[in-house]
Amino acid sequence: MEKMKVAIIGAGASGMMAAISAAKYGAEVTLFEKNERVGKKILATGNGKCNLGNLAFSTDHYYCEDKEKLHKIFRVFSVWDAMMFFENIGLMVKSKNGYLYPYSEQASAVLDVLRMELKRAKIRVMTEVEITDAGYCDKDGLFELKDNSGNGFQFNKLIIACGSGASLKKGEGMRGYELAQRFGHRISPLAPGLVQLESNDSFIKALSGVRCHAGIKLLVDGDEVASENGELQFTQYGVSGIPIFQVSRIAAYAIREGKKVDILVDFFPEQDDKTFTYMNRLRYESLLDKKLEDYLTGTLHKKINTVMLKQAGLKPAMTAKDAGWQAVLALMEQYRAFAIQICGDHSVENAQVCAGGVMLSQISTEMESEIVKGLYFAGELVDVDGNCGGYNLQWAWTSGYVAGRNAAGSSTKEIAEDEEGQLKKEEIQKEN
Repeated sequence: MEKMKVAIIGAGASGMMAAISAAKYGAEVTLFEKNERVGKKILATGNGKCNLGNLAFSTDHYYCEDKEKLHKIFRVFSVWDAMMFFENIGLMVKSKNGYLYPYSEQASAVLDVLRMELKRAKIRVMTEVEITDAGYCDKDGLFELKDNSGNGFQFNKLIIACGSGASLKKGEGMRGYELAQRFGHRISPLAPGLVQLESNDSFIKALSGVRCHAGIKLLVDGDEVASENGELQFTQYGVSGIPIFQVSRIAAYAIREGKKVDILVDFFPEQDDKTFTYMNRLRYESLLDKKLEDYLTGTLHKKINTVMLKQAGLKPAMTAKDAGWQAVLALMEQYRAFAIQICGDHSVENAQVCAGGVMLSQISTEMESEIVKGLYFAGELVDVDGNCGGYNLQWAWTSGYVAGRNAAGSSTKEIAEDEEGQLKKEEIQKEN
């Protein structure tokens, strides 16, 4: 029997997984990549260490319009399947508090084993070839592709896994959305998903370079909508760090809707209000004769303390006794609710992922288009994005695997065997 000819546009994490999966199920696969090499973005993930998944997996870590559909897709290829897949193609995987990394902690190791698997599976990889147009011919039942040199290609099935503009130059990374729209798909509004936030507050530059542990609350029009703890980083333009990344998606969309966005920082998140007040009273009684600038020494970074004094309208040379207990208490309470007004996000070019994309409602649990049969989507192009911690790469592995498997036209028996095996794995995990 003639093999199913499958084309995949985009050789990132999801595209490579889709290619390997399709080849596994018997397809003849061609993988198109506009860059000179495949998997370029993988090298930058996890600060070069590649956090490729998370054992604390839950769909609660994702944003999408249909969590039930998302759950069904992840059941086909879970975090445990991803671990086994990488172990089987030669990558040693380790867990660091549930975060999965290659044992070498080098992202290049992940890319290397994927490239070797592409070669082993005899997948045709065409680099420096950008697909500029794609359509479906009803008469022939084939997808017709054209590249940037005017060359034409025909395939039985097509998987679009182009990724987004995240971490690319302004204006790049839009091809996948354009192709999806040509096939009749709606694109939900795009916004940076994991990105720094900007502020015009006068004190921001004075705090530039400071890193500290803090709790943050995201306020939209005065209402708390999200909270996170972790290392907060101050920059020349605003705030960064994992806690900021985790809430940045919500902030980015709120800003686009013209809403007021603030970050409320608690520099002492481990202490409850009662303990905080009691400890500061003891500190005040012990350090009455100290100048306020010296009084704050030994608490937090000097830059933070200087800003706090200025915000409170207190002179650094004034003693704690002269300031008085109520003024000192008010000064210290600023550390528990320090407001930063957010004026924007640091753009999709600086983001780790892009939110929005091809709407999940127009894609089946097989990652097939509900509009054009034989057309599949995978990866960041779809309106599914996750928190920091390996969740976005897990979506790339899962969506790529599911799209590739189904595009290959694998038999109902093969799929049933896969799903039966998945149920057994879930039972074993519950027992353990």
